Amino acid sequence: MTDTPRKIATRDAYGKALVRLGEVNPDVVVLDADLSKSTRTHWFAEKFPERFFQMGVAEADMMGTAAGLAASGKIPFASSFAIFASGRAYDQVRQTAGYGKLNMKIGASHGGITVGEDGASHQSIEDVALMRVIPGMTVIVPADAAETEQAVFAAARHEGPVYIRTGRSAVPVLFDDGYEFEIGKAVPIRDGKDVTIIACGVMISASLEAAEILSERGVLARVLNMATIKPIDADAVVAAAKETGAIVTAEEHSIIGGLGSAVCEVTSELCPVPVERIGIRDVFGQSGKPDELMKAYCMTGEDIAQAALRAIERIGT
Repeated sequence: MTDTPRKIATRDAYGKALVRLGEVNPDVVVLDADLSKSTRTHWFAEKFPERFFQMGVAEADMMGTAAGLAASGKIPFASSFAIFASGRAYDQVRQTAGYGKLNMKIGASHGGITVGEDGASHQSIEDVALMRVIPGMTVIVPADAAETEQAVFAAARHEGPVYIRTGRSAVPVLFDDGYEFEIGKAVPIRDGKDVTIIACGVMISASLEAAEILSERGVLARVLNMATIKPIDADAVVAAAKETGAIVTAEEHSIIGGLGSAVCEVTSELCPVPVERIGIRDVFGQSGKPDELMKAYCMTGEDIAQAALRAIERIGT
């Protein structure tokens, strides 16, 4: 962990990682649907114009083209906003990447409510659920720039479809150069014995803030970075349940179908404990500044801390 985190948007890290990946892997190609400056794939286009495909405002067509490239042996990264990559092109993703078991990678930027002023139409709060339910799809929500870069390289090495969700807003860089990301493995970033906070993406920083708040109140909270939502690290979830007795999940997504649901599926089957879920509670987003929206939807460090106290109170009931 770094002592004084600087802030970098994970979409920026995604774009830069593609360039570095392209330098070492000639099979990597990148597609975009008229949003390359926003998704940061324009950096790849500038470096490798012959391996970049600008598909226009046609996300479904982009996924079909990516499928063809994957079937021919390339490693395509199809990039767009999360709301379009998961929603508008869902049928193509399901029928090609999913059913076809193709080696496609989907880079979905601008996920969650921290898209901000763009409002509900562009704030994807259902994408993780949509992608998680597709058989064989790997779903990754990295916490910072360092993890995003490693996730991009890991996705390229992984055989099969992968969905990587990044964000618009700058977030603290939490991990140093020695950090190692592995698909399907949770990473403990703070130890504790009283409750476990399992989080992903931008909510990792909020969860660390919550742990500090709880520490001041005499509660020791464990924090797990669950960057891979699918396949979820069931062993880490069960260990947390057994060792701390209560869990809080925190995600910038609907509490239905995302990280919270995945954790509850594991605990209900293998080690039932109280679970409190922090996230969007079955409503749409709205226009506003990211920090304002996080407060409005009760997703701050204080909100997570309060959820942890509620979970602890439920132990044994």
